[in-house]
Formats: sequence, C-alpha cells, structure tokens
Amino acid sequence: MHPAQIIVLVTPLFLLLIALEWWIGRKRGRNTYRLNDALSSVGLGIMSQLAGVLTAVITLGIYVAVYQHAALWSLPIDSPWVWVGALLLYDFLYYWLHRFGHTTALLWAAHAVHHQSEHYNLSTALRQTSSGWLFGWIFYLPMAVIGVPPLVFAVVGLIDLLYQFWVHTEQIGRLGWFDRWFCSPSNHRVHHAVNDPYLDRNYGGILIVWDRLFGTFQNELDGERCVYGTRDALRHWNPLVANAQVYRQLFRKMGQTPRWSDKLRLWGAPAHWQPPGAPVPESTPFDPQARPRFDPPLSATRQALAVTAFLLLLSVTAAALWWAHQMSAWQQAAALALVTAGLCGVAQLCIPRTVAN
Repeated sequence: MHPAQIIVLVTPLFLLLIALEWWIGRKRGRNTYRLNDALSSVGLGIMSQLAGVLTAVITLGIYVAVYQHAALWSLPIDSPWVWVGALLLYDFLYYWLHRFGHTTALLWAAHAVHHQSEHYNLSTALRQTSSGWLFGWIFYLPMAVIGVPPLVFAVVGLIDLLYQFWVHTEQIGRLGWFDRWFCSPSNHRVHHAVNDPYLDRNYGGILIVWDRLFGTFQNELDGERCVYGTRDALRHWNPLVANAQVYRQLFRKMGQTPRWSDKLRLWGAPAHWQPPGAPVPESTPFDPQARPRFDPPLSATRQALAVTAFLLLLSVTAAALWWAHQMSAWQQAAALALVTAGLCGVAQLCIPRTVAN
C-alpha cells in the first residue's frame, strides 16, 4: 500500500479524535478549539501531504539513489532488529533535524508553519509545512549509507510521524515515568510554547531521551502557563501566507544587508540574527501572557460556508492522495494547485471584511 493511502485511511480516525478532544474540552470547560484556527491547521496539513506526494521524487528518490550507490551494507529487510534499529536511528536524526529547524533560519522558515497556531490541540498536529522537502531529506541520508532499505525508511518515518499526533493536546496532563523517557503531551506543550523558559526545548519525536542527553530538555512548570504560537505572530489564515511568512522576512532582511557575506550568513544563523548594517527593527519587551490571540469573530453564515467548502476540499484531497501513485506529476501538481486555491478561499471566508481590509 502506498504511504499516501495510509494517510487517507487514518484521516477519519484523526478527525474523530479531534472531535472527541473538542467534546472533552467543552465538558471540562477548557475548550482549546477555534473553528478558523482548526480549519487553517488541517488545511495546511492536507496541502503539505499533496506537496509531499509531488516532491517524493526528490526526497525519497535521493534516498533510493544513495542507498543503491553508496550503501556500506545491505541490511536484511526481514530482520526485526533492522526495523527497531531503523526506528531508533530515524528518531535520533529527527531530533537533529528538529533542533536545526529551530536554530537556523533556513530550516526555521519551513518548520515555523507548524508553530504558528496560537492554540494547542490535535488539529495543530496536522499543521505541517509544504516546503520541508527542500532540505529536510539531507538529515536522513546516513540511514541510506548504512544500508537501511527504502521501504524500512519510509515505514519507520511514517510511524515516527503518526506517533506525534497524540501529544498535541492540553487535555492530557503529566504522565509520570512516561514523561521521563518519551515525548508526551506535557513535554511537547513546552516545545510549542513561546515563554522564555520553554523556548527552543524538547525536540524529541518519540523519545525525549535525546533532549536529556544533549541538554535541551525542559519540564513543564506549574507556575508558567504555556503560551503558543510564534513570536512573529501570523495574523492570517491563508496557507500561502503561512508558508511564505519567514521566507519573506529573510529575503527582506537580505535586501537590507550591505555585505554579501552577511547576506549568505543570515540563512544559516538563527532567524532573529541581525546582520551588521541592516536596520534594527523596533522592539518591545515580549510578554506572552499579555498577547491577544488572532481570533476575528465569524458570522454563522460564514462559518457554514467555510466548513462546507473545507469538507469538499478534504474529499478532493482524499481522492488525490488515494490515486496519487497512478497520477502524472502534472496531475499531482494540478490537484495541489486546486486544493491550495480552495484553501485560500476558505481563508477569506474566515476573515471578515473589516479585518481583511
């Protein structure tokens, strides 16, 4: 079965769990959902999946080429130890990709999409970038070099990704010993928070052990409520704006930087590094607890139209993913363009004219 078809099959389960989390939150008086935010997050997720299918010829194609021409060994695909070892190695390499995704501007430009939501719930887990294929594959090439078969690589990568879905919730508290070894809801809430004590911590995908080993672990503190989003808050629901936000900032900064060496350096520096000679932006003390969320009110009519259009786009995406392996690259690109245009339309429905203008 094609990996994209697996995503289609698990999507109803994702949506059911999202509905269950929403219901539990309502019963507890701690609802963590807003319709516009949830539609934006899930929309970015389906756009990412379509982009991933289209660019698999690059990401998986390069892996296969390295495996075929540069592998030091040929590990047996029928050995359970190969599968276990591959999952552990994938999770270790994911830690480093994730860590560099926060500490270098070029990788943060892609990864920032996942952090833009100012809410933390299961829909946030589905909020993924559409540009991660540009450089993320580089981190996993050691697996090809040591001879991890492409099928094993693809499956353990999917396992690592699916595991991370359930940790995006505020409805599950601390889990004792589990929190010490694994990425858990408490540990990952810290990762998504913009509070000073939590910033750039807890990068682990399945295991939190990597953070403990390499000094990036932070417990969730009783006296410090997690505040979510990014410090450069995204004030929009449009998926193209979301994916382009940090890239635009970097190109603008690049144009304002006088020295060519610094123009190049800023892509490998932290996202907020200020090159010498570039205008210094005005700054005010950052207080996460005082920042209002972007949550423009919506009429019932706009909500109904947005949900109806979104469900239609979800159906189109499911069909495109299911048949993607039989489609040409042009057909895959057309499906991506169609769904992206539709999501932009949904975004417009979620922003009242008084806010949009």
